[in-house]
Amino acid sequence: MKRQKRWLLKVMGCLVLTGAGVALTAAVKVDRGFTPFDKEYYLTDEQVAFIRPGFNVQVSDPDIAADGTVSVRFALRDAGGLPLDINGVYTPGPVRISFVLAYIPGNGDHYVAYTQSRQVSPITGESAWQASADTGGTLEEIEIGTYRYTFKTKLPADYDRNATHAVGFFAERDLSEFELGAPMADGVVKFVPTGAPVRKIRELTTDEACGRCHDFLRVHGRRHSVELCVLCHYDGVVDPDTRNSVDMRVMIHKIHAGEQLPSVQAGTPYQIIGYRQSVLDFSEVRFPQDLRYCDTCHVGDAAQHDAWLLKPTRAACGSCHDNVDFVSGKNHAGGPAISDRFCGNCHFPEGELEFDASVRGAHTVPAESEQLEGISIEILEVSNVGPGQAPVVLFRMTNKNGDPIDPAGLNFFNLVVAGPTTDYTFTSSEAARASVSAGAPGEYVYSFQTTLPEDAEGTFVVGAEAYRNVTLNPGTTKEFSFRETAENPFVYVAVTDPEPVPRRQIVSDEKCEACHRNLALHGTIRHNADGYCQVCHKPTADDSATRPIDMYPARSIDLRFMVHRIHMGEELTRDYTIVGRGGMSANFNHVLYPSDRRACEMCHLEETYNVPVAGVVPVTDENEFFSPIPPNSAACLGCHDTVEAAAHAFTNLTPFGEGCGACHAAARRFAVAKVHAR
Repeated sequence: MKRQKRWLLKVMGCLVLTGAGVALTAAVKVDRGFTPFDKEYYLTDEQVAFIRPGFNVQVSDPDIAADGTVSVRFALRDAGGLPLDINGVYTPGPVRISFVLAYIPGNGDHYVAYTQSRQVSPITGESAWQASADTGGTLEEIEIGTYRYTFKTKLPADYDRNATHAVGFFAERDLSEFELGAPMADGVVKFVPTGAPVRKIRELTTDEACGRCHDFLRVHGRRHSVELCVLCHYDGVVDPDTRNSVDMRVMIHKIHAGEQLPSVQAGTPYQIIGYRQSVLDFSEVRFPQDLRYCDTCHVGDAAQHDAWLLKPTRAACGSCHDNVDFVSGKNHAGGPAISDRFCGNCHFPEGELEFDASVRGAHTVPAESEQLEGISIEILEVSNVGPGQAPVVLFRMTNKNGDPIDPAGLNFFNLVVAGPTTDYTFTSSEAARASVSAGAPGEYVYSFQTTLPEDAEGTFVVGAEAYRNVTLNPGTTKEFSFRETAENPFVYVAVTDPEPVPRRQIVSDEKCEACHRNLALHGTIRHNADGYCQVCHKPTADDSATRPIDMYPARSIDLRFMVHRIHMGEELTRDYTIVGRGGMSANFNHVLYPSDRRACEMCHLEETYNVPVAGVVPVTDENEFFSPIPPNSAACLGCHDTVEAAAHAFTNLTPFGEGCGACHAAARRFAVAKVHAR
């Protein structure tokens, strides 16, 4: 009977889906909670009615019997809250679900799993107990969509009834036959067996904090939430192949430190060997911001976000500082340390001075130092901006207290003019430090030596960049020199337009700094991705000024092309190397992007990924299959660097424009969001 029903469902599916998967042909008119980057977004009402996409799991009512048998109730639901059949007979898509059972010992801070399995290394012959999903349990159907799972693993007779216990689950619904992949759900239900409120938890970070860089972080196939991760990755659990710890606090710190680990820099790769002996090498991982920004991950809305500050441990600290041997005291100024009891005696939360031995002091990022006076530049007015004229700039320069700063006292101060904002083709940067005239307190005037082009039209932009070298911790053993920089202000000025027309904004500083925190390049003097980076990284720009002749032709540094290439990194099929100032060569083929590259809105503002783009100037790069590359094609070929992609773009190029929008415009069958949908 079940076989007949399954056959009938599949026949209905073929009729509804016209034998071509989900086809992605029509946009959904009703908001079902999916975005344009979800394949489900493009299902028709008929397809939704049949497939019932989406997947949620609700776990409740954990129960411990007198003999230690544990069971839990769970419900499977689609995006609309309707029940799903776990076997995929009465509703499409069978469900696979697994459970983990763990507790926090009364004298501990970490979970310990009851559900464990012994892993034996085929390399070393050594074995290790690791947390795992329960196997051999029984499943009872209460009604379609609602079930009870009884664990095979039983609690010991003397289990702590006052301790925090947790049931973790991870599940996926197989919709691959409809080209919808395997949507997943996971989570944790915490309880105290006596019925008392849960008071002891472990929450040092959040899924939202991870998602700032990782979008939807999915590991081990079906696991996503940090709350679930800590049930299995706890103190004492190791990889038997490498003997490396897989304790969450150790492993995650070491993964993110990657190539900056002292052990890696000394020549020992950081590896963990996982499922089916897959080798995971994290030695080339580079955290996209200063590692001392602990609060990037330990965010304020995590219940124990300040544990890094208040409770230093050898395991956590030694994960990044892995050249420290706490037993012998090697590389540890405090000598041997055989427990965590006295770590706080030296490494107290915060001291009297920055950069001291306190936890916060040792993790002070120089750019955030309170000793810095600050450099604030405000462009007040730009005049004399007609075609062929030399702009005159009135600006104010002050410190963080509002006191005037004399530009002559800086080590570097340049003013920049560029245009037009439709696509920059003209840029001029002039050293203004010693060539300003003073006005009101803190106000100065600079007259450009360069004139705007005689045929200048539209709107231009004027910006500024500055730094000075300062001494931090002067007169102490911690004294060092640091470059203090200013943010890059910019204003738009009308040359021939009736009013200034800003350049289109594609990305934002906020989105860049979700991963990069304080993104500062070119000697840390350039910051502002809202509209300043584009002034130099324009369609006609390349690295010819710094690239050796034997490495020619030059490479484009157009922002859209370059940034796509950089973030594609290891997925590129061809070399991408830029030569910077001083002849320093930067190859980006090893870059490990931490998110799904199809998630365009991780970087782009809403719908700015669509074609046709507003750009009007082609990108020049003689290393590519064809050059110049028109604006739409330049963006797409930034990621898609194969000959097939280039040929596709080239065949849709005509003397009077690109044909990209015919298929890839927002309302078309192969819209950008649709072809990137997951």
